[in-house]
Amino acid sequence: MKKQQLHSIGSASELLTSRMELVLFNDDVNSFDFIIESLIEVCDHEPEQAEQCALIAHFNGKCGIKFGTYTELSVMNNELNTRGISTVLA
Repeated sequence: MKKQQLHSIGSASELLTSRMELVLFNDDVNSFDFIIESLIEVCDHEPEQAEQCALIAHFNGKCGIKFGTYTELSVMNNELNTRGISTVLA
């Protein structure tokens, strides 16, 4: 069995520019329509993409909704969290 090595990020600037994922979690609070509208407004998703992400999160518990840098995604993450939508950066 091979051991995986974890590479630490050396500096704050590397953290800000490294590729990250914004992950949406399923909840029993928000409606599909609200999630879809929010993904369109905040993440610039097409309606079909937003609907697919909402369904995947509903059935699988979570869905990666956007890739980008910390700088790009943190604004989206904060706005979605402000709207009461559960997301994290991974």
